[in-house]
Amino acid sequence: MNKSVLAGFAVGTLLSFAVITGMNNGVTDGRAFANESNTYRQLNLFGDVFERVRAAYVEPTDDAKLVESAINGMLTSLDPHSSYMTPKTFRDMQVQTRGEFGGLGIEVTMENGVVKVVTPIDDTPASRAGLRPNDYITHIDGTQILGMTLSDAVDKMRGPANSSVSLTVVRKGVEEPFEVKLTRAIITIKSVRFNREGDIGYIRVTSFNEQTSDLLDNAISSLTKEIGASKLRGFIIDLRNNPGGLLDQAISVSDEFMDGGEIVSTRGRHAEDTQRYNARRGDVTKGKPIIVLVNGGSASASEIVAGALQDHRRATILGTRSFGKGSVQTIIPLGSDGALRLTTARYYTPSGRSIQAKGIDPDIVVNQTDPDKAKKAAAMGESSLPGHLSSDDGEEAAGSDNFVPKDKADDKQLLYAIDLLNGVRQDAAFLGGRTSSAMAN
Repeated sequence: MNKSVLAGFAVGTLLSFAVITGMNNGVTDGRAFANESNTYRQLNLFGDVFERVRAAYVEPTDDAKLVESAINGMLTSLDPHSSYMTPKTFRDMQVQTRGEFGGLGIEVTMENGVVKVVTPIDDTPASRAGLRPNDYITHIDGTQILGMTLSDAVDKMRGPANSSVSLTVVRKGVEEPFEVKLTRAIITIKSVRFNREGDIGYIRVTSFNEQTSDLLDNAISSLTKEIGASKLRGFIIDLRNNPGGLLDQAISVSDEFMDGGEIVSTRGRHAEDTQRYNARRGDVTKGKPIIVLVNGGSASASEIVAGALQDHRRATILGTRSFGKGSVQTIIPLGSDGALRLTTARYYTPSGRSIQAKGIDPDIVVNQTDPDKAKKAAAMGESSLPGHLSSDDGEEAAGSDNFVPKDKADDKQLLYAIDLLNGVRQDAAFLGGRTSSAMAN
């Protein structure tokens, strides 16, 4: 099965494109026959309700919308990341994975009937307007969101470039809702940005789209040339508030720093569905020390990278616990009727850790804010989403701080990483330039 993955409208949704060609309907005992009979009775009940609604509802109904709503209700009852995608939504998703789309530049999810901001994307109308992670959007152009699906809300926020939209925002710590006016733009996602911090290479990865691996390779090459291989002290890979993206790009990014070994595995309902992805030989950094920054907004593909490098002891993970989005959504095309996005697997780090509803715990915990304040304003991780897929071992963890200051001078996590690589600060958990492929016990 050919797999590639991208970030959807929900937090870092890890998606696997696949066409389902058949399924096992074998029935081996009387109990299975009874279950099948009960299923058909339930389907008959649905048909009866559908006909009653069509015939007796106070106003004429749209049959297609009724069926679409019923399908969405069935899927959203499973977990927050399964859903029906209309033909338009499916097309929009395919555009998004290419790294260019129209809109505001904001990653969102649905929580308690309103839209919750996961993170604004760098250098977009949303980030320039000052929207923050954990903001709640309650109205779009004065229209209440409560009762809309996430796709409907996203459609209302999108529109032609240079057109305007007004969002009503509720923010923790601010007493009254307030309005934010934005001008839509063509959002071109440059998923990798980099600069020199003295003799350290700083690389910010904002998402995992089709361009990410190539842009990362260029960033490493450019920084190595600019600083000089002999002077280069190491790299800081910033995955904070990165909601995820394409699985093949997460694998390629991990592969850049590894010299072999497993990167990630996905395990579904059946043992034969297990997939394992391995790194090729060759570390493009030549074993330079690496520090990966994560926080409560680092999800899905970001957690794959952090987990692989942590398990192989190839990088030091620094920051706060990641989001905990450890499930894979398979996209099942439905021809002209759009597509089905269905959670079909959990993913696991090389040592066999499931990240679902738990996240990646950093080797070095550095909070941006006072720990007590951070706890009160903690990011709502996967484990707090209503109806989330449980961890396979029953252990779950709450979300963590996802605040990143705009001013570098206030960024405690980044400054801590710079001090470690410069040798100004010592920490027993810092791996230095070790490149052992042996996984941590």
